[in-house]
Amino acid sequence: MEQQDFADVLAAVRAFVRDRVVPREEEIEETDAIPEALRDAARDMGLFGYALPEAYGGLGLSLSEEVRLAFEIGYASPAFRSMFGTSNGIAGQVLVHAGTERQRDRWLPRLASGEVIGAFALTEAEAGSDPSALATTARRDGDAYVIDGAKRFITNAPEADVFMVFARTGGAGSRGISTFLVERGAAGLTIGPSDQKMGQRGAHTAEVFLDGVRVGADAMVGPEGTGFRTAMASLAHGRLSIAAVCVGLAQRLLDETVAYAKERSQGGRAIGEYQLIQGLIADSQAELYAGRSMVLEAARAYDSGEDTKLGPSCAKYFCSEMVGRVADRAVQVFGGMGYMRGVAVERLYRDVRLFRIYEGTSQIQQLVIARTLLR
Repeated sequence: MEQQDFADVLAAVRAFVRDRVVPREEEIEETDAIPEALRDAARDMGLFGYALPEAYGGLGLSLSEEVRLAFEIGYASPAFRSMFGTSNGIAGQVLVHAGTERQRDRWLPRLASGEVIGAFALTEAEAGSDPSALATTARRDGDAYVIDGAKRFITNAPEADVFMVFARTGGAGSRGISTFLVERGAAGLTIGPSDQKMGQRGAHTAEVFLDGVRVGADAMVGPEGTGFRTAMASLAHGRLSIAAVCVGLAQRLLDETVAYAKERSQGGRAIGEYQLIQGLIADSQAELYAGRSMVLEAARAYDSGEDTKLGPSCAKYFCSEMVGRVADRAVQVFGGMGYMRGVAVERLYRDVRLFRIYEGTSQIQQLVIARTLLR
């Protein structure tokens, strides 16, 4: 995308998020849903396809551009980003990395326009941090595969139109896993009720059950046995996006903190005049600065092909932990008010906790980082 065009996109998204999404966050929290007007506006702005190739109707952003956009999107309730982030990210990237031309032609334009929603069905009850242990199976039967198993915590499952399902087609370990496109409405596919989570209301997850789901051999994405590699490629891309969202939320939390410190008085003085409060604010600003810099550098290295693994894990690990500390300091500066429902920092404090868990826990990122270096 041309530099000026991208600058215009950034400015438009920034204004939209701050002027239209942020004022409706409490409504999202109370109703556990994104207002249809915001969903339609996101479609019109191309947000459902910002990370998908231009050839298929997406914005065709580089990862360096994508993370800068995620800084802006991340300023609001994470549920807003989740609405289209999965289709752009871990689900859509499966097709970008491994799909056939026919699969891409059929699904990517519809994902990019927001006509359909994608889901990434990898996690299971006994295969979360270690997806190579997944138990869902896909058995060859003539010119089709029959899929049996269950998935857990699948983002957008209640709304999804197509699922990227990872199932075992071979022996034990990562090399026996393949990827399949499974459409909503397929016989044997059922979706559980939406999970009731600590935070991120409006972003829906649910269990997905596959009981003898039959798909054609042309529903396989990539060659048989390459599913684990496909999943890891999508997750590396997604980890940088999540890190960027954490930066955006940290900026929001810091802005809320600074505004409150300037207006709230104790002892006849604004609390921002007290040095201990200033210390909390300074720590958050320094960590936010570090996180933003790390994401931008990791995205640059990813785009150049220099590093597509270590940087995303470092950024996801640091930024997800960082935004938790920034949220904690925000609640501390707000004092008793920070513990009250209806106050933004209380809600965001709950929301950010999930970032240290999904798309690879902090502990998994530590393993990826250390093992990459030791190899």
